[in-house]
Amino acid sequence: MITVTQNAVKQLQSLLASPSAESGDDGLRLLVARGGCAGMEYQMKLDRRAEGDEVVESDGVRIYIDPESHSFLDGCEVDYSDDLTDSGFKVNNPNAARSCGCGSSFEPIREDSEPEYDPAQDGSVCGSA
Repeated sequence: MITVTQNAVKQLQSLLASPSAESGDDGLRLLVARGGCAGMEYQMKLDRRAEGDEVVESDGVRIYIDPESHSFLDGCEVDYSDDLTDSGFKVNNPNAARSCGCGSSFEPIREDSEPEYDPAQDGSVCGSA
């Protein structure tokens, strides 16, 4: 089960009320893809529901999660932070063995192994191309 904080709900309500939201079916697509400093990265965008999506609904806003991403996100909390130095949606993920310094990527927990530490993936290169 995925939970959504009130801060995230408020931000999503604001985004979905903006002109960039195309229809009443729009929601936040949350997915996991290979990449980022730690091996897997979170991606988010306004999108519509696709066949097979899990739909998480909270106070009238929806988050869409595709079946491939669900196993990486089950049990997570979606939050929104509006700090001076780090604003945006945040994923608090119990399925992450470790996260990069900026929190946009993670290494998933794997049974039968410890997370590998690679100093090149410690977050010091987060956001660089």
